[in-house]
Amino acid sequence: MTNTLSTPATQVATKPSKRRRGFYHYRDKRERMKQQLEAEGQEAAKREKEMLEEEFEVGIFTVTSANKTMRDAAREKDPIKLYDELWYEGEMCCLFADSNVGKSIYAVQIATEIAKAQRVLYFDFELSNKQFQLRYQNGVTKEQFKFPRNFYRVCMKNITFFNADELTNKILFDIEDCVKKTGAKVIIIDNLTWIANNARSASVAGILMERLTALKKQYGLSMLILAHTKKRNMSKPIGQNDLGGSKMLFNFMDSSFSIGISARDPQIRFIKQVKVRNDGFTYDENNVMVCHIDKKDKKFLQFITDGYEEESVHLKKLKETDKQMLISQVKMMVAEGKSLRDIATDLGISLATAQRYSKK
Repeated sequence: MTNTLSTPATQVATKPSKRRRGFYHYRDKRERMKQQLEAEGQEAAKREKEMLEEEFEVGIFTVTSANKTMRDAAREKDPIKLYDELWYEGEMCCLFADSNVGKSIYAVQIATEIAKAQRVLYFDFELSNKQFQLRYQNGVTKEQFKFPRNFYRVCMKNITFFNADELTNKILFDIEDCVKKTGAKVIIIDNLTWIANNARSASVAGILMERLTALKKQYGLSMLILAHTKKRNMSKPIGQNDLGGSKMLFNFMDSSFSIGISARDPQIRFIKQVKVRNDGFTYDENNVMVCHIDKKDKKFLQFITDGYEEESVHLKKLKETDKQMLISQVKMMVAEGKSLRDIATDLGISLATAQRYSKK
């Protein structure tokens, strides 16, 4: 009878020795390492190729070499000045000043100049039709100023059907519809503060700016946004902290400029650039534009440029008596339980100054 069981010799032949099993394990491990290195090498080569290509996509980002960025940008047209050195095409610009300084007068003057060449939408949340008419006509002869045909003034009709949040959304949607219907590329909003003050949310101004920025990018708009300043110290130079509302607003702006009243003569105004991106400062603290307001031909209320001076010439000189009065105010407000930050805001001084005066 044939023995069907395997012989010991066969069993030894089919089962690898411990030494051979170690060899196979080492060989497999080496093969895996080789494959891993090859994969890493291929990935590195891919990355190197992408870098040599100068531009590639990573998720929501486009990665571009600085040199390619320069070449591509050189094929685009350079920014065009919309009005003097104050506002360039494609910018979100802010004009801020205190009440009754002449923001709206200057904004209409800017709009009138630009409308000689292209369509302008002026969203007016400040003046009634009658106030606008009286401002731009001869008070004696009743002769009216003739605006360029491309100047369009946009006013609200009836807002009684909207609560504050609905109104904010409605304004934004209708601004977009006005842009689409007219094809205008230049819009002026007078003013952001009015809209923000009519909303319940403290962050509505920031939300407005985000959505306005999105509109600007979508339709290739140039925007001038008017805003109020908070109470400021007339002895201090105008700066970005003087913009009313959230300081975050300033970050949305490509450029900004402000109008100040001269302490030397309340009839004198000076215009100062506070932020620029497309060019260097022209009207900084060493060279503010000095103006007065007058009616050209008794019909068009406007700023007349008188020259250029240092801002310090138009700032209030703080006397010792003024300083002592300010110190007394700070101490009295501290005694009333007000925070130093609120005191600084109310008195138009820095937080550091409020802290220093409170200890005197």
